[in-house]
Amino acid sequence: VRLQDKNSTYAGPIDVVKQIIKKEGVLGMYNGMESTFWRHLWWNGGYFGCIFQVRALLPEAKTQQGTLANNFISGAVGGLVGTMLNTPFDVVKSRIQSAPKLPGVAPKYSWTYPSIAVIAREEGIGALYKGFIPKVLRLAPGGGVLLLVVEFTLDIFRQALGPPYI
Repeated sequence: VRLQDKNSTYAGPIDVVKQIIKKEGVLGMYNGMESTFWRHLWWNGGYFGCIFQVRALLPEAKTQQGTLANNFISGAVGGLVGTMLNTPFDVVKSRIQSAPKLPGVAPKYSWTYPSIAVIAREEGIGALYKGFIPKVLRLAPGGGVLLLVVEFTLDIFRQALGPPYI
């Protein structure tokens, strides 16, 4: 995140690591880890929590192409839902990671849920969804492709191992 910042003065990825360790210690490399866990939890919960319901609502596939289409649509909707749920956590993660760490000064953003409240209170709910459009344009179709790959892989195992295993 710090290397991507428009105000970045780092020479490259190695320089980022060196400077963070020098200024913040080894634990500085883990800034935003809690938010990252929450981000993944909410995306996976949204994705896997809805793909099967969406697939059940779609018309029954009568061909292999129909099955592929249903899986892609289900995965894309799952990717959309997951992204809607996890974007606030991604915004917080980026803010925690990009905030300067000053000795003796408590950071404005440190823990995930209090940081969400601060952003919503000071900037409005919309600020929690900064970057949503490009993110959803990547992750919704990506969710569709993900489900296609998972189902393809499971089919290989089903054929190799037989019904009792998968």
